[in-house]
Amino acid sequence: MLSVKLPKLLNINQVPKVFHEESIMSGYRHPRSTAYDCIFSVFQMTNETLNIWTHFLPTWYFLWKLFALLYRMDFWNEAYTWPITVYMLSCCIYPFTSSCAHTFSSMSTRARHICFFFDYAAVSLYSLGSAIAYSSYIFPVRWVNSTFHNYFVPVAVFNAIISTALSCYSRFPEIERPKLSKAVRIVAFALPYLFDSIPVFFRLFICSGEDCTHNESIPDHYKHVTFAFLTGFLFATHLPERLAPGCFDYIGHSHQLFHIGAIIGTHFQMEALIIDMNLRRDWLLVNSPLPSLSNTVGAVGVCLIFSLLIILIFSLALYWKPDDFNKEKET
Repeated sequence: MLSVKLPKLLNINQVPKVFHEESIMSGYRHPRSTAYDCIFSVFQMTNETLNIWTHFLPTWYFLWKLFALLYRMDFWNEAYTWPITVYMLSCCIYPFTSSCAHTFSSMSTRARHICFFFDYAAVSLYSLGSAIAYSSYIFPVRWVNSTFHNYFVPVAVFNAIISTALSCYSRFPEIERPKLSKAVRIVAFALPYLFDSIPVFFRLFICSGEDCTHNESIPDHYKHVTFAFLTGFLFATHLPERLAPGCFDYIGHSHQLFHIGAIIGTHFQMEALIIDMNLRRDWLLVNSPLPSLSNTVGAVGVCLIFSLLIILIFSLALYWKPDDFNKEKET
């Protein structure tokens, strides 16, 4: 009979500081795990296990939604469907990348940083996918074809690139200046979300009158915004584990709740976008320019190229500064 020996889990004082998570006292994997150990740990209860599954399983749900949508749409011949397709792809990429990052982040210090560099780039790509879909489907009538509308996607591309750069940089002062690191990372994630959501916020909280595009998508937009701010709160505060260190090491800590909130928020965002896309189709086809390859696939391509370049630069920096950045972390 075959038996498998589970890797030993470590306490917080047994792993380098770079692996520490605030108020998480136990359940750490070995900081020099092999790839096999990392994959096997997916089926072992560690402090990362639910971080992995809370994004891995939703990836398949979003893939199912994408294929179901593609089955009903004529993607190749109908430019109107390109933005929702780009958005849906980004919804599949960011949770899958996150689950991979959490799976393999215990292989080494450098591997941990590089894994999360890709994680941050995927989140930025998702923010751009959201902006592309928002630009095509959710702008209120009075803003369609305005200057802000015309420059919305190019600015979103810039924001996504800056977000990737800032979030990757935030890992470097993590040990010496943790508050600065946290603040930079929060700004990196908040910047694209707040900009992308301007037309949503305007529709929900400011606009009044017949040209405000109040329709059946509004309740789902409200739900998405609610979960977006909830996830931001959880990410920034590290609640509930800060109130009881060690009690939420395996189940119920803020990063798990952050993942769940993000997925639920994405679900409501997706539903709202599909409703707006369908209900406003006839009006938008007449009054708004058709989406082009340049502001859909092209925008994503530019973002990908710059994000990969940023990841390469910061990854090389891990090797350029072995003494002041890696020595303490790998002892």
